[in-house]
Amino acid sequence: MPEVFILARRAACDGLSCTMRDVFKVRAPYERAGDQAAAVSGLTDALASGEKWMTLLGITGSGKSAVMAWTIEATNRPALVIAPNKSLAAQLAGELRELLPENKVCYFVSYYDYYQPEAYVPSSDMFIEKEAQINQEIDRLRHEATAALLNRRDVVVVASVSCVYGLGAPESYLKHLLYLKKGEEWSRRDLSLKLAEIGYTRNDTDTPRGTFRVRGDTFDIHLSGEETLRRVVFDDEEITGFFIHNPITGENTPCSDDLAVWPARHYTSDPATLTNAVSKISSELQERLTTLRSEGKLLEAQRLEQRSMSDIDMLTETGGCAGVENYSRHLDGREAGEPPYTLLDYFPEDFVVYLDESHVTIPQLGACFAGDLSRKTTLIEHGFRLPSAADNRPLRFEEFSVRAPQVVMVSATPGKFERENSSSTIELLVRPTGLLDPQVIVQSSTGQLQDLVARIRERSARNERVLVTCITKDSAEKLTDYLLGEGVRSRYIHSDVEVVERIELVRELRLGMYDVLVGVNLLREGIDMPEVSLVAVMDADTQGFLRSETALIQTIGRAARHINGTAVLYAQNTTEAMRKAIEETDRRRALQAAHNKKHGIVPVGVSSGIRDNLLPGAAKKASNVRGSGQAPGVVSDWDELDDDALKRLLLETEERMLVESALLRFEEAAAMRDKAEVIARRLAQGS
Repeated sequence: MPEVFILARRAACDGLSCTMRDVFKVRAPYERAGDQAAAVSGLTDALASGEKWMTLLGITGSGKSAVMAWTIEATNRPALVIAPNKSLAAQLAGELRELLPENKVCYFVSYYDYYQPEAYVPSSDMFIEKEAQINQEIDRLRHEATAALLNRRDVVVVASVSCVYGLGAPESYLKHLLYLKKGEEWSRRDLSLKLAEIGYTRNDTDTPRGTFRVRGDTFDIHLSGEETLRRVVFDDEEITGFFIHNPITGENTPCSDDLAVWPARHYTSDPATLTNAVSKISSELQERLTTLRSEGKLLEAQRLEQRSMSDIDMLTETGGCAGVENYSRHLDGREAGEPPYTLLDYFPEDFVVYLDESHVTIPQLGACFAGDLSRKTTLIEHGFRLPSAADNRPLRFEEFSVRAPQVVMVSATPGKFERENSSSTIELLVRPTGLLDPQVIVQSSTGQLQDLVARIRERSARNERVLVTCITKDSAEKLTDYLLGEGVRSRYIHSDVEVVERIELVRELRLGMYDVLVGVNLLREGIDMPEVSLVAVMDADTQGFLRSETALIQTIGRAARHINGTAVLYAQNTTEAMRKAIEETDRRRALQAAHNKKHGIVPVGVSSGIRDNLLPGAAKKASNVRGSGQAPGVVSDWDELDDDALKRLLLETEERMLVESALLRFEEAAAMRDKAEVIARRLAQGS
């Protein structure tokens, strides 16, 4: 990070009067137990000694989130936590916010609800325009994260791999910070022009994020990273106060004597920078046109000239254009091939990266660059983009490694990269509850269905649940049909099952509305159900990704939250993957049992609350029982609702969607959105 930027950051932070904390403080409702204290000590020592890569081998239910929080507290260094998907990132952000309530825990993921990048398919001569739906709440949270990183140290950002994609230069973002102070003099015109320069637009009727309005002696500004309006009050041309303004009640709450207005966009350029960028874009265009024409690619040259000149006109007139990120190299002042600025550049030099579920996250980080380059190369070759568009890209893994000072890889099943590159592996194998890893039984696949039914009935009699994992979606559905024919209450779950139904199926299993959930790959990471005491793996000796050592350990772990946890592997032969998975599980069980014996710990099963039904009221139950359309014993009474009742249900659902989104539970919010669409269609059909 350039020294001039470090100095600028310090100067800007010195001017801000917002609450500044330099110390991380964990407020946990429990003490460290099991391996947690040793894991925190081991990680802290490894980080202090300057180790680059280290692994936290943490099993299901061991308290990995708490260990990360305690390590952040012990090292007192800002942290970037990268999770493999939005849902896990949101869950982790919520846990860390509870553990670090006095510090700033932010959420940074892709802000697209839907995203189709522009692409060209030469074989069919088909160009696909970029199409995207931006989630404004996530965009706000992204701005909240970058602003926090530039004005305080006690920051933890929980992100997806989108954090390695291009973002505006932090120097430019900080440079365009507008800092207003009580007693300063501003003319209405000058302040309006300044706000417009940093990306805010005037809107005197409505005030969504990134807008401002002027009413008499007041300016109402909706900051890019906040939910509330800030009101700036003037007496003639002197600022006399700042307030948090509620546009519904009209209430004004006094706040500090200053206001930091961060840019409304991450890509922000001053007039001089923009002029220079347009000049470079024009020069590159002429060079590229000459090359294309010399190669006889007249159609490509004409296409590129039309598109690029239109973008240049928009940049000159408005300071932006559709797809402005494709010109980021020129706007940032970077050289060809130089890596883009990303979220990592907003952190101070001593931050620590934590890779959650690293066996999944590391391959994702490695794959980002190659996929993006292939698509961009095709666009450039056929005249849809200038060559500089290729520099609007994610980081290569090597570039990520250079920008991450130290990395803690967190996984229950570390992969090849972790094993080969970790200088330290800290084990977190003993659960605070004293629970042991599941007992693993290898059972012959001959007569496996009869054996499975018997085991299910034994668990069902004890009010326990069962997960069964198959190789294919078809086999999952057929096994479900067989179990139903045997009188076993069961459902299936796989990628063709809609989000609403997936959530409901898991919830209904926990409630005991049925006993067995049959799935494919969806039963590995992210589904923790304390009621499950048995996991059955069909075709465990099949070679491939779904039956690798890592996949088997993850699947076995689904039963690790129950005191009677057992995993049955149905197979004719014991593969190398099975042998390694069983050996590792047995090793962990032995360590856990020895710890319990030494400390006199009696294992206690995990219990956790079950959320309210995601389809409240009279909503139709999700079910995939073929031929019935609904779960046994459940009566669908949507047909009995009149239009007024449906309208009330629609309003309640939309409100629930907003609540779930605000709580960062985006999968649940998506379910509410889908449900609202169904209700709206039902109303339209009835009208």
